[in-house]
Amino acid sequence: MTTKHLSPEIISERRLQAVRLRLDGMTVAETARRTGLSPPTVSAAWKAFREGGWEAVPVRPRGRPTGQGATLGDAQHRHLEQRLGEWPAGNQPGWSARTLAQSLSAGATGDTSPGVASPGDVSPRAVEHWLAQQDLKPAPLALAGFERRRSAAGRWYRQQVLPAVGHRNGHVWQAGARVSAGTQHHPRRYQLFVHGKRDTLYTRCFTAPPRADDYLQLFTRLLGEGCNALLFRGADLTASPEIQAWLRKHPDFLLIFAPPDVLPVASADKRRGASSHSRPMERQ
Repeated sequence: MTTKHLSPEIISERRLQAVRLRLDGMTVAETARRTGLSPPTVSAAWKAFREGGWEAVPVRPRGRPTGQGATLGDAQHRHLEQRLGEWPAGNQPGWSARTLAQSLSAGATGDTSPGVASPGDVSPRAVEHWLAQQDLKPAPLALAGFERRRSAAGRWYRQQVLPAVGHRNGHVWQAGARVSAGTQHHPRRYQLFVHGKRDTLYTRCFTAPPRADDYLQLFTRLLGEGCNALLFRGADLTASPEIQAWLRKHPDFLLIFAPPDVLPVASADKRRGASSHSRPMERQ
């Protein structure tokens, strides 16, 4: 019996049916005849059920989702790098994987080489993978459990972050400045990043340390997106008179600085003995 012409959904349903028949005491041979599956497939479904329960019985979809298996071409790399070097339209505080994928679909950046995704095939998941390869996908701070810590970091969380959560509708955005590790084909880049609602990552890159105007552009865009409480790490902004003046003009925008002892250090930075957020701001 062959099932190559059947969809994964139909095969999964027949595998589930086979397990039910086996639970009723039917033999492998009779189950195979009733379901149209081969005896080895029936045995495999039965083994999957015994080892992993009902969730292990269905087959996995064949292949990869559109846009995840194909690689990005050189033209698409250049397009993404160009976009990351400029602010997106509107109030967004940077480029998300979704808006980057949309910009690829809207631009003439196709590469017809075998195995290269066409612009319309690029998914946000593929862009996220590219960002990770470029060391441009920092994780948000994991603050769970900070409230119970008996340390300076715990006191900082209880005294500064918790009141902000209570008075700002229960949500505080995260942002920061860092230097990417760089790759073999691309030098290190300076990055401003934001983690918004549902930890959506927004990013903007620079070839030199961001200046005060760049931070003010970020804060202004965050205000436009409804952010009024921001947990910031990676740069000392207290010495900038321009930023301090802007904060005085916007008293409803709460800026909380994360102390260095709560910052995770990437393994790559540990290996080279350097901080991932060194030289994050250039004085004007």
